[in-house]
Amino acid sequence: MVGKQDQNEVYGKPAKYDPSFRGPIKNRSCTDIICCVLFFLFILGYIAVGLVAWVYGDPQQVLYPRNSTGAYCGIGENKDKPYLLYFNVFSCVLTTNIIAIAQNGPACPTPQQVLQSLRQELCPSFLLPSTPALGRCFPWSNSTVPELPGISNMSIDQGISGLLDSLNARDISVKIFEDFAQSWYWILIALGVALVLSLLFILLLRLVAGPLVFVLIIGVLGVLAYGIYHSWEEYRVLRDKGASISQLGFTTNLSAYSSVQETWLAALIVLAVLEGILLLMLIFLRQRIRIAIALLEEASRAVGQMMSTMFYPLFTFVLLLVCIAYWAMTALYLATSGQPQYVFWAPNVSLSGCENVPMNTSCNPMDQPVNSSCPGLMCIFQGYLSTGLVQRSLFNLQIYGVLGLFWTINWVLALGQCVLAGAFASFYWAFHKPRDIPTFPLSSAFLRTLRYHTGSLAFGALILTLVQIARVILEYIDNKLRGTQNPMARCIMCCFKCCLWCLEKFIKFLNRNAYIMIAIYGKNFCVSAKNAFMLLMRNIVRVVVLDKVTDLLLFFGKLLVVGGVGVLSFFFFTGRIQGLGKDIESPQLNYYWLPIMTSILGAYVIASGFFSVFGMCVDTLFLCFLEDLERNDGSVDRPYYMSRALLKILGKKNEVPPRDKRKK
Repeated sequence: MVGKQDQNEVYGKPAKYDPSFRGPIKNRSCTDIICCVLFFLFILGYIAVGLVAWVYGDPQQVLYPRNSTGAYCGIGENKDKPYLLYFNVFSCVLTTNIIAIAQNGPACPTPQQVLQSLRQELCPSFLLPSTPALGRCFPWSNSTVPELPGISNMSIDQGISGLLDSLNARDISVKIFEDFAQSWYWILIALGVALVLSLLFILLLRLVAGPLVFVLIIGVLGVLAYGIYHSWEEYRVLRDKGASISQLGFTTNLSAYSSVQETWLAALIVLAVLEGILLLMLIFLRQRIRIAIALLEEASRAVGQMMSTMFYPLFTFVLLLVCIAYWAMTALYLATSGQPQYVFWAPNVSLSGCENVPMNTSCNPMDQPVNSSCPGLMCIFQGYLSTGLVQRSLFNLQIYGVLGLFWTINWVLALGQCVLAGAFASFYWAFHKPRDIPTFPLSSAFLRTLRYHTGSLAFGALILTLVQIARVILEYIDNKLRGTQNPMARCIMCCFKCCLWCLEKFIKFLNRNAYIMIAIYGKNFCVSAKNAFMLLMRNIVRVVVLDKVTDLLLFFGKLLVVGGVGVLSFFFFTGRIQGLGKDIESPQLNYYWLPIMTSILGAYVIASGFFSVFGMCVDTLFLCFLEDLERNDGSVDRPYYMSRALLKILGKKNEVPPRDKRKK
């Protein structure tokens, strides 16, 4: 058995008292300078990649279609011709001589000439009316296609007409636009309700955190108890019937196992074990659950004192949009760098007249056909030129861009975590609250983090980025080899993916706590990560209890906000709320589920943003609480900074200075 003293030695020594420590250190120096320089050099390279892509790329190749001559539709000489039709009827007429132009005027072709051109696919057997979409003309017709002799096109007509009738894409898009135009105001109101509910839930936790947590725990116990009862009833009925798994045998129909007694017996045992574990935890860990509840109440007070922290995720969201937009534009420009290449192509090279045509050789779509005797000979687009320096390095530049995307996103998220941690730490280490709280804690933490710890944030973000890139590569390999893998290879691949997933979760957890220690003490990433990990390991039981209680509470909060907004949106947009007045009426919609789903999705995003701030506050106050316990003892020289509720739960108190005693 390892004693408590030995365990503390394994996970480091407790923090020592420092008489000069009064919260986040003001006098600090830059950390992880090498990684900071590397990050700035990488950003400069990322900007250079964007400039190269902007110089050599041409997004018009994606935005505007090209005609058979290689010219863009809708710009330049084709400014008045914005749509691309995928067949040039005049090319068919002139190439096959269906209409012979003579000196005395045109002559009608014979039926044999028409049928021959159709069988050789030199001309289409019919033309459909079309509608423009993204600059292209797509078939759009509810009429039947005329039958021609020797050509079976009924199935084509039925397929196109049936597809368009079933999808009715144009009509649906118009109706969706109309629904958004009529309901956008009410969607914004629903999002405002979600914002108010999220804020009220967090602020009211100082009053209802304790009762709410115990109600949720009792609810979980009740659900497990009902599951035990239901499993027992099903098991008893099937046991009396004699339904056994030996009679069923092995089957891939999983629903069939619900009709055998062994399935419900296993469910009964599992639920009973979970119920027993939860009851034992409530009995033996009730003190730590009370500490977790007190920390949640303290976090609610901290958020109430610094309301600006609740809206910091908006700034993070804007930075994330900038990172994603820059990567998307750079990738688009890189993908469209290089000149288009065209090659000769014919549908059937074995036909007479195609023997001497150099197929798959470069051609110019602006030139006239060099060999009209080859049926269907065309100059088609093959790809973009890849002989230049930029084109040869295109893959490497795209990889650089993906690495830049992951690294910048992780750095922005790390910046938000460190800034919030600095603000909430200044709340905890204020002895007289709110008098000792800094005037602008959030802005001070932001400037302090940017000035001193950009390199540390980049270091942690880089570690996480490398793991995420490894996961992406593994997913790519698994997707490519999925059809050729044997069961053993799939099992190994699954194990690798699971290990990388666990590693990513652990690094996120470690980084999060490392950023809190950086915000408080201003040390480099490695030292902060080590100190945070050792501190948490010295209090592992408290960590687990607080984490699970917080997860349960935040899950209920999200469920309350999203569910409340969803129910209100459903009753409003379906017209089931009556008596709101003439000025407040439900809009007439084609698809009422569209604004409902939009409101639910927006409510989830808003609730996640607010609760992420609250979760960061809880984690920061928890680490400060553990440091407070190790640094101080409640004496006059070393008083505790924790709240009175925590002091009462722990059975501790601060000694009153002699001067204060005389005043009393």
